[in-house]
Amino acid sequence: MKHLLREPLVHFLVLGTAIFGLFAAFNDMLPPAGELSITVTRDDARRLATEFEATWRRAPNAEELDRLIEFFIDQEVYVREAKALGLDQDDTIVRRRLQMKMEFLTETGAQGVEPDDAILADHLAANAGQFSRAPVLNVEQVYLGDIIETERVAQIASSLNNGRDPVTVGERGLLPEALRSSPATVVDGIFGQGFFDKLMVLPQGEWVGPVASTFGQHLVRVTARRAESLPPLDEIREEVLQHWRADLIARLREERLQAMRARYEITRPDAAQVVAE
Repeated sequence: MKHLLREPLVHFLVLGTAIFGLFAAFNDMLPPAGELSITVTRDDARRLATEFEATWRRAPNAEELDRLIEFFIDQEVYVREAKALGLDQDDTIVRRRLQMKMEFLTETGAQGVEPDDAILADHLAANAGQFSRAPVLNVEQVYLGDIIETERVAQIASSLNNGRDPVTVGERGLLPEALRSSPATVVDGIFGQGFFDKLMVLPQGEWVGPVASTFGQHLVRVTARRAESLPPLDEIREEVLQHWRADLIARLREERLQAMRARYEITRPDAAQVVAE
């Protein structure tokens, strides 16, 4: 008997009997009569063909479409039987998927709205901080190490302004000799926090210093500077459009949710009391 109980075939038979027992127990819970008819329309078939083409970049042949239709029918049967058994109830994944589909309906409507340039211009002005270009600058630097003698620094700066090659002065190191179109994140990332702000207030086109960084003293020459600016709508229209749509979707989603919530009499516990229990 012990040998028999260890046989895989016996385990299979016992498991099969249990499964069929469960099926028999639930078999009287069939879907209502009105749901016992499954019709796959030509529009359904065209949608399945379109989904296939979007994935495989070609239209399905008749055999492939037939398999898709059969799979669709199988799926519909499973879904209806599962709902009849209540398997969709209190299922977090199913609930989340239904919520996502409802939200998708709102997003789909918003994607179809095409605002004119006047609306986008107002949105750009109201959200300037989202679209402003950060200030940038071009700068050259000569590393002086720990030199702090004012007279010596002034002599070096004067020679540079008179045409001396920057390579012939200062100390060699790993710091870049020049930066082009660099924002604060780049400059401060190399020379230390606050270095960019010091450069933004310096006169342009001449060697000045010393300017202190994390590493020591520098002579610097700002060769170009662009302050923070808001690009015209024509340059960033697509970016503004996407931001406007995202904002619209968020507003429509909240308005629709509140409208749907208003249809219900909602009773709920106090969270603080539940936590305190």
